Amino acid sequence: MPTVAITGAGTGLGKALAFEYAEHGYKVFLLGRKNDPLQLVQHQLIQKGFDAEVVLCDVRELATIQIAFQRIGELDVFINNAGIGKFGPVEEYSVDDIDLVLDTNVKGTILTVQAAIPLIRESNGRILTIISTAGLRGKVNESLYCASKFAVRGFTESIQKEWQDEDFTITAVYMGGMNTPFWSNTDHVQDPSSLKGPEVVAKQIFAEDDGRLEIVIDK
Repeated sequence: MPTVAITGAGTGLGKALAFEYAEHGYKVFLLGRKNDPLQLVQHQLIQKGFDAEVVLCDVRELATIQIAFQRIGELDVFINNAGIGKFGPVEEYSVDDIDLVLDTNVKGTILTVQAAIPLIRESNGRILTIISTAGLRGKVNESLYCASKFAVRGFTESIQKEWQDEDFTITAVYMGGMNTPFWSNTDHVQDPSSLKGPEVVAKQIFAEDDGRLEIVIDK
């Protein structure tokens, strides 16, 4: 049975990806900081007859990442999905806001990819980084979030070049806003229900997860 590990798997796109890959025969490792949402997703997957395991992991903390990937052991696909957003005028961002977003989105991406590489290299597998269209262009009141996603884009494109002669791949995934809990603590998007559901995005990601350099869902 092929395996997939997904960070930020307790809600939103991470949860939708977990169901999509499970429905196509993958064992799913559900990674995240909060146990309760992960346990709920695992329970829902197991109820449907799928194989899922919860692995607690804070992408900002190296020790928890190392323990998580040691526990996973064998891996065919790693999806770097965990991310956080802070929105508003640039002059309103606090140092804590900046640290939280950059540590989660940039440092977290680099550390988890580093940890996944040995397992992915062994399986000739695939890594997907969920970047969003905020990594393609600047947006009003999203300067901090865009800065983090531009960094993830640069990181992804660079290691694609580093690994161009390897037998495993890394794919950059770009999509716009979705109707997920991502917007729960902000009024940046007035009506998230007007956005597409994460299940639609997850289906396209799975359908195009073939080692290509980019998956572009929204431009």
